[in-house]
Amino acid sequence: MSDASRNGVASGQRIDKWLWHARIVKTRTLATRLVASARLRVNKTKTARASHTVRPGDVLTFVHSGRIRVLKILALAARRGPAAEASALYEDLSPEPQKFGPDRAGAPGPVGPRPRGAGRPTKRDRRALAALRQR
Repeated sequence: MSDASRNGVASGQRIDKWLWHARIVKTRTLATRLVASARLRVNKTKTARASHTVRPGDVLTFVHSGRIRVLKILALAARRGPAAEASALYEDLSPEPQKFGPDRAGAPGPVGPRPRGAGRPTKRDRRALAALRQR
């Protein structure tokens, strides 16, 4: 029996288990939902099976918490350990999050800005904001 098999980790591991061990998601159920959403790619190939086997060297691409995540698997884990141990399982290749706001040309700014201290919007203001958002 190999050393990896003795520790409970073979040459590959289920993708939902790896996401949970690496602390990308809080629960195995959330990991399964992420994979089942069919928005997760392993080495540029979509997968929708939580039982898909991943190995060190594989690259995962998915959207998590509103940003694109690209993770290269460096190692597999036998247990869900502390955060320091979990962060050693992968290399984060994710692009920098885009900055939106008035300082970036062409990016949408805040919708319906209100001066500080102007109070709550009136019914007329709310209708104008709703019309603006529908465009």
